[in-house]
Amino acid sequence: MKSKTKDQSTKRPLVECVPNFSEGRKPEVVEQIAQAITSVEGTTVLNRHIDPDHNRSVITFVSPPDVIVEGALRAVAKAVELIDLRQHGGEHPRIGATDVLPFVPVSGVTIDDCVALAHEAGRRIWHELSIPVYFYERAALRSDRERLEHVRGKGFEKLREEMATNPDRKPDVGEPRLHPTAGAIAVGARPFLIAFNVTLETNDIMIARRIARVVRERDGGLPFVKALGFALHSRRIVQVSMNLTNYEQTSIARAFAAVRDEAERLNVKVGGAEIVGLVPRAAFDREAAYFPLLENFSETVILENLLT
Repeated sequence: MKSKTKDQSTKRPLVECVPNFSEGRKPEVVEQIAQAITSVEGTTVLNRHIDPDHNRSVITFVSPPDVIVEGALRAVAKAVELIDLRQHGGEHPRIGATDVLPFVPVSGVTIDDCVALAHEAGRRIWHELSIPVYFYERAALRSDRERLEHVRGKGFEKLREEMATNPDRKPDVGEPRLHPTAGAIAVGARPFLIAFNVTLETNDIMIARRIARVVRERDGGLPFVKALGFALHSRRIVQVSMNLTNYEQTSIARAFAAVRDEAERLNVKVGGAEIVGLVPRAAFDREAAYFPLLENFSETVILENLLT
């Protein structure tokens, strides 16, 4: 997506959509989903991230608001075709073939606009694909569903048991039954979220989980930080996986320092760091301690670099 000047590119109405798919071991599947997105005129895929240990992929795309929902629907429909959640296993918790579908304002749109887009997408996903929908973050219709982890619960298998019998687990849109292969989906609207991971030079998953508890907000850690500990079996190490939901309040550098300091207290070294998806330029600090440790860094992780 090109424009004549940087100033023009930042003023035109643009929405970012960042669907997460329960497939990280078959790049050809992720490629077909990306092609489904770009089959909608006006959409541009900016980034793809595939993780075989999590068995999860993230595709970031942008478009004007009038076509963003169609791009999202085609992605979800292709995931229904290609991903069978009954055959899926991985480190990352999930409830659907397309697990989450957030809409994010980039320029010329508001968060309220993105809430409306999320609700439109949710209605279409149920009516066209028969996938029950939960709304989260700013799009939530219930206060107890604002946080994604409350929506996801213990994942697909547990939700399959609970949905028909527990009123608190009924979807916001659709009947209380999972799609047989695609499960359910969480659709949301939110500001920019930074997915940031730190690897540790140990294979002890309990250490990663302990550090995650120390740094995440819900257990008294850093504000606007969500964190989990995962094992990366292919590398025989563990990872503290974080979502920074307000980088202006808790920066990447501050989150990294908290993980590093707790790791050092436990006599464990930090091995590396990773950004999943894109980050706004204002969130990025090349002088910070995490920068030399970033794995596979490219200038294309800076959102603004892809919009000019």
